[in-house]
Amino acid sequence: MRTTRLGRTDVRISELAFGAAAIGNLFTPVTDEEALAAVDAAWDCGIRYFDTAPHYGLGLSERRLGSALRSRPRAEYAVSTKVGRLLLPKDGPVGSDLADGFDVPATHERVWDFSADGVRRSIEESLDRLGLDRIDVVYLHDPDHHEKEAFGTAYPELERLRSEGMVGAIGAGMNQTRMLDRFVRETDVDVVLLAGRYSLLDQTGLDSLLPAAARRGVSVVVGGVFNSGLLADPRPGATFEYAPVSPELLERALRLKELCEDDGVPLRAAALQFPLGHPAVAGVLVGARSAVEVRDAAAMAAVDIPARLWRRLRAEGHLPDDAPLLAPAQTSEGV
Repeated sequence: MRTTRLGRTDVRISELAFGAAAIGNLFTPVTDEEALAAVDAAWDCGIRYFDTAPHYGLGLSERRLGSALRSRPRAEYAVSTKVGRLLLPKDGPVGSDLADGFDVPATHERVWDFSADGVRRSIEESLDRLGLDRIDVVYLHDPDHHEKEAFGTAYPELERLRSEGMVGAIGAGMNQTRMLDRFVRETDVDVVLLAGRYSLLDQTGLDSLLPAAARRGVSVVVGGVFNSGLLADPRPGATFEYAPVSPELLERALRLKELCEDDGVPLRAAALQFPLGHPAVAGVLVGARSAVEVRDAAAMAAVDIPARLWRRLRAEGHLPDDAPLLAPAQTSEGV
């Protein structure tokens, strides 16, 4: 699988990345065996970039990912985790963490902390859970309501950690473009993780963020390419941005599916590959909870998409004229 260097760092990632939120029991339980099988399948498919966070399952995702990668050659893969939420043990009765999206016992509480000490402590705790001596990529995690602290204390600490060699590349991960655009323009980040804002249904990342990243040599990793499920399986009752889909969006998604199937292309393949056409995009992050889901994502990444399909999507107004399109293999150029 093709790999790309992040910004000006020595960190390289595979263009398809494994999102490890699901193996932290996102919404429903995953067994240790299923989590291990998913990571093993990712490795067998050529995936060499794995993304996690303390938030995912109150550390369960980091522990499972670290355990699954422990026997792998360290120089051959990259791991990213995130800072901004510290996990503090609870004194009282332990209930469920499902209110925060994870089917795990609520043994800890998440405390927002974008202070310099909080950033360093978070990374040290992640290193312990992962069983690693360094982290390849660290993102500031969802600092939407902590903008002053993110720029004033958390980001400078990430720069220090990068200079110390504890971290290879630094950036921020969010579901919005405005603050990521500011990080790209005003700091020396290497990479940003953009979720849900550069997809077949939402190209707001193209307004300013992606062009700025391309100009400044900042890499972009795109997550949420299926917009929380709608582009994986558009049907009544599907979700968009983790909420019930509107009739208008469902109609658009069904039309996208129809156009793709006319060319013999699964909608999942077009949704996964579309962001890779932009020169700033280094990789696409896809979450998976099983080996079957991992292998499906890898298969979708390998589908050869004819140029005529992209042109049809653009002609019908599903893609803007300035959206760079992925170049197909010469044999599938189409007419």
